[in-house]
Amino acid sequence: MTFDPEKLLSKDFPTVQQTYTAKDCMLYALGVGMGVDPLDEESLRFVYEEGLKILPSQLVMMAHPGFWAKEEDTGLDWVKVLHAGQEIIMHKPFPNEGTVEAKTRITSVTDRGERIGALIVSDRVVSDVVTGEDICTLVTTILARGNGGFGGERKATPKTDIIPKREPDMVCDLPTLPQQALIYRLSGDFNPLHASPLVARNAGFKAPILHGLCTMGVATHALIKSCCDYDTSRFKRMRLRFSAPVYPGETIRTEIWKNGNEMAFRCKSLEQDKIVINNGYLLAE
Repeated sequence: MTFDPEKLLSKDFPTVQQTYTAKDCMLYALGVGMGVDPLDEESLRFVYEEGLKILPSQLVMMAHPGFWAKEEDTGLDWVKVLHAGQEIIMHKPFPNEGTVEAKTRITSVTDRGERIGALIVSDRVVSDVVTGEDICTLVTTILARGNGGFGGERKATPKTDIIPKREPDMVCDLPTLPQQALIYRLSGDFNPLHASPLVARNAGFKAPILHGLCTMGVATHALIKSCCDYDTSRFKRMRLRFSAPVYPGETIRTEIWKNGNEMAFRCKSLEQDKIVINNGYLLAE
């Protein structure tokens, strides 16, 4: 099907309702590398039912619309779609079990040229079905690398958060497992790019890559550990830009700059010596 940005903007997504349990929360935490050191009691609290804590980044998986870019009516070259950016805005604490719902809507489609692709922004508000209260707002940006060059009015690139030009105040290194993407996908992101060597090669990668949102989960762990003393209630807002893929098994270094209750951060793959998350921003009380 031919790519039509106006049709994509009017795409009607169904309201998604999801019931989840403490077990689902523990599986997500395992998928982003929590519990890799079974003697680390702070990390253990995210993967063990006694005094269970929930990573705020899990919300990106809740009431998720699925891999909608693969649907035929979008006209997207889904193999070339990459996650470009993500923002989480917390409204209230995330309980460790319950039923939530959300409806996705596409808010903008921008042509960045045939060489770069189409930049597509969507949002969804995740709410508690029982109380009706909003838990968070999620803003997602994807880059459809095979769908640029359609023309139309060129919009300015959204302003990005600046990384200070000095040494970071804190550094946190966290490993990923060779099977990390295979664990993470069980929380609901089944894009074959992260599991099938054939699909990964067709997309130009040497092997299946880690989900961008899994890399974000590792970064969230680093931030909760370094900036919040593992108190997840202090986490209020986070946004970031994905700049390069991570291969499962690599170590992710998160560099953090403090400015009161606001933090700038970025993440690097030590094995590739490459920035994989850039222009990160965290608001923490």
